[in-house]
Amino acid sequence: MKLFAMATATLLSIATLAAEPPKAPMQPKKLSIHGDTRVDNYFWLRNKQNPATIAYLQAENAYAEAVTAPIKAFENTLFEEMKARIKEDDSSVPYRLDGFYYYSRFETGHQYPILCRKPIAADGSWEASAEQILLDVNELARGKRFMDVGEFEVSPNGKLLAFTTDATGFRQYKLQIKNLETGKLLPFKRERVTSAAWALDNGTLFYSTEDKQTKRSNQLWRHRLGEKTDQLVHEEKDERFGLDVYLTRSEGYLIEQVGSHTSTEIRYLKADAPNGRWKVLARRRADVQYNVDHHGDDFYIRINDTGRNYRLVKAPVSDPAKANWTELLAERPDVMLEGIDLFKRFMVRHERVNGLNQMVITDLASQQSHNVAFDEPAYSVSTEANAEWDSQVYRYGYESMTTPDTVFDYDMASRQQVLKKRRPVLGSFDPANYVTERIWAKARDGVQVPISLVYRKGAKVAGGAPMWLEAYGAYGSPNDVYFSSNRLSMLDRGVIFAVAHIRGGGDLGEKWHDAGKMQYKMNSFNDFIDSAEHLIAQGYTRADKLAIEGGSAGGLLMGAVTNMRPDLFKVVLSEVPFVDVLSTMLDASLPLTVGEYEEWGNPNKKAEYNWMRAYSPYDNLAAKAYPTILVKTSLNDSQVMYWEPAKYVAKLRTLKTDQNPLLLVTNMGAGHGGASGRFDRIKEVAFDQAFIMNQLGIKP
Repeated sequence: MKLFAMATATLLSIATLAAEPPKAPMQPKKLSIHGDTRVDNYFWLRNKQNPATIAYLQAENAYAEAVTAPIKAFENTLFEEMKARIKEDDSSVPYRLDGFYYYSRFETGHQYPILCRKPIAADGSWEASAEQILLDVNELARGKRFMDVGEFEVSPNGKLLAFTTDATGFRQYKLQIKNLETGKLLPFKRERVTSAAWALDNGTLFYSTEDKQTKRSNQLWRHRLGEKTDQLVHEEKDERFGLDVYLTRSEGYLIEQVGSHTSTEIRYLKADAPNGRWKVLARRRADVQYNVDHHGDDFYIRINDTGRNYRLVKAPVSDPAKANWTELLAERPDVMLEGIDLFKRFMVRHERVNGLNQMVITDLASQQSHNVAFDEPAYSVSTEANAEWDSQVYRYGYESMTTPDTVFDYDMASRQQVLKKRRPVLGSFDPANYVTERIWAKARDGVQVPISLVYRKGAKVAGGAPMWLEAYGAYGSPNDVYFSSNRLSMLDRGVIFAVAHIRGGGDLGEKWHDAGKMQYKMNSFNDFIDSAEHLIAQGYTRADKLAIEGGSAGGLLMGAVTNMRPDLFKVVLSEVPFVDVLSTMLDASLPLTVGEYEEWGNPNKKAEYNWMRAYSPYDNLAAKAYPTILVKTSLNDSQVMYWEPAKYVAKLRTLKTDQNPLLLVTNMGAGHGGASGRFDRIKEVAFDQAFIMNQLGIKP
């Protein structure tokens, strides 16, 4: 079928295209390196400006719409269920900062939040105060298919707001400044901004920008209000490193953090001296990462120089050289120190033990510490807004697979906590109707892999239940469990939801990450397959009832395990998948590629090329039967370019020997995270669930 080889004027109608799977034309391109030649028939899809490229994506969308038309009613039912569980006029818990309470709220029927503040009354109340709308994101999104607010930085005197917006999904943000007294925008605008922080003079703003081609955050700038020209403070030349800037909670220092996947270098500047000279805290060293916070006369440094799970040291601001460091907490092989939060009188340590979050409070005067206890078998703890320096109340978030996200205020002195808000789930939801578990699967090399599960009571039946199994397994990012009211539609229909915490993620510390990256990446795929087989062996599910899902690097996982064990899965949901590993990693002009060498390897080196050649999903597709596969991407994705999943589907169509559905769905107006509006996101979830449940034999 040659219709895609020509401009859109020669295309058949969408109705005709929907009658059969699209066939992208083959235009062979030889790619040779290290004595290995690959033939890429769909390299041409990289050209976004080619009308044939857009025509192919539109034809795939039309085909997917035609194939899924019989379950449209199911999809609509799920959407209405999900939407009905949301309190549409909801609001966040207000947090204090410099005489104001800041919060966000939604209005019924609106897609985006409204960001607001109210002045704090003398008695500490705020309810009766007049609301000031800082940003109405619905207004920013008017006439646009996508809108996201990135940076949101109020000046120390509360009069100016520096904020960034992305209107395409390409994660390319524009910086603007709003006068909060007049409500007017300043003429100042800067493009490709990645971070921003105010100095204490309220007239100097530091911000970082990214390279136009590679999207690497590589320059730090200083802007003075009223001046047309900004000063370049620092340009990072090493293509492995990116940078950002922030103000410490103490408001003592501005921090420029420069880092790669394996190394860090931090510069600091007194926040009340914006014209001063930035100083280096500790120069970059191979395989040494650190971050810093400030308290009084000291910097607190979390660093992995003596072990992968980090230790904590204190360095005098007057001379923070390593010779002057005092160790506060040694590295522990069984405890990952994930971060710290410093306050005037207290410190909060965030740790991970046996795959679970821990929170440790230290009184800085007495040096007495205590743990905050959590009692569910699988849960997640997160940091909420804690903007005030002189506070003994720590605000944190808690959720599990059965507990909606909940905000607590914890008094670090009295050890009393107050539940501030639990996200409402409208309708008949009762957490007592659901069960959550943490089990362990033995991988083929003897390593124990944790798996978290949730299901409705009674769903576990002899012979196995339908199951949705997800995983990520990359960058040392923990795949923490979370609550989803949208997921209830599956659970209430008997589906078990499971998360495999495979190697490559940070679920069990940095060593867990190390064991699933570079030359050890195969461990991630083997862990997932072994977890699936364990769940089947334990009677939770069967291969013909098992759906699997992963996105981005998790989409790479989906492609790899589907090539390795297509018989093990009934249906695959692969979202914005990183499947064309070799071609992407060999192209240093693409966004973020060079920095990724420290996670995946550098294929310009033969040995590292061979690692990736062994698992790259696109390059390992073969003529055999595959499960049902739904692949999703976005045209404006800057993390995994749309052509990777598009090429993957085009090639697989020519090889697969089965009659199972293979669909490609492209969001033509979004980026890596999909739709930005809350209702649009629910529509995407409803589509996915309707498709998956239909394949698992679950009827409306």
